[in-house]
Amino acid sequence: MDATVAQTGTEGKTWGGGNRPLKASYGKMMMWFFIVSDALTFSGFLASYGFSRFKFIDSWPIADEVFTHVPFLHGVPAPMYYVAFMTFILIFSSVTMVLAVDAGHKMQKKKVIWYLFFTIIGGLIFVGSQAWEWATFIKGDYGAVETNGGKILQFLDKDGKRVAIGEFATTLPSTTETHTEGNGIWYMEGGTETSFNYEEVKAGFLANENLLIRDQELIPDMEALRASEDTADKQEVARLERSFINLDATGEKAIYSREMSVAKLVNDGKLVVEGANLKHNEYGTPLFADFFFFITGFHGFHVFSGVIFNLIIFFNVIIGTYERRGHYEMVEKVGLYWHFVDLVWVFVFTFFYLV
Repeated sequence: MDATVAQTGTEGKTWGGGNRPLKASYGKMMMWFFIVSDALTFSGFLASYGFSRFKFIDSWPIADEVFTHVPFLHGVPAPMYYVAFMTFILIFSSVTMVLAVDAGHKMQKKKVIWYLFFTIIGGLIFVGSQAWEWATFIKGDYGAVETNGGKILQFLDKDGKRVAIGEFATTLPSTTETHTEGNGIWYMEGGTETSFNYEEVKAGFLANENLLIRDQELIPDMEALRASEDTADKQEVARLERSFINLDATGEKAIYSREMSVAKLVNDGKLVVEGANLKHNEYGTPLFADFFFFITGFHGFHVFSGVIFNLIIFFNVIIGTYERRGHYEMVEKVGLYWHFVDLVWVFVFTFFYLV
């Protein structure tokens, strides 16, 4: 008895065993597989960032106070301006990549060369800008004091403006010990070298009556707390009113009174922090710096890799490799990667700088 085989009408077609799913070449399919897997990796990183930020919301730095610098404009507060410029450059490079792919479809070699050239320049500007931003972030601007509990104390004048520790710290030569290989302490236990030590900052702060300290603590909704009949809430209101002077600024970081500022610095101060690294962060919780270095560094590596890929394709276009092949599919494949890198930056930009 012969077996009957059902015919579906898809034999030899895309989902009937054909060797070109979605009518895409093997190379393009592999690029899509990579993009999907890499997107899941970035999603995991950003989700971790989101959970950590939610857990440490009271001590999380405010982006407008961290990313305020623009090259060659020292001392000019321009929050987010340069980051916005970086974002514009990267998105514009995605436009030139689209034009390069379109020119490749039309076999217009000269246009492909020029559009790829502009894409590469945009990528180099972005990578260079990110390196400058890292250097500025690591160096710091104001400095702060870290407490025994790991909190960051920042310094303000009575008008609420940040004050750098270099503006008030007093040099005390007797408090500074030069550690050498002979006494060995610095080599085993020392921290990051700072412009001033804790004793010098404390002495300068105590000598200047116009200075106050800002805590990482965010001011809660005082109206709701005062209206509450709960005993714990009433005790919290009393504590806040004794300690802070800007309780009407709900959601802002709390500023200690002068008396409490002195007590906080003298009793809880531990060490001076300038800038940010993987252990200490003058802007707030060290986790912010950890995520910043890791996620923006990982994305920056992708952009740098994309620039290298584009350079290889660029020189192949110049020597006519794809003209001889009769198509510019390699330009399209590297274009997919470049658009993915740009799209990821939109999410990184939103999470780190806007939200």
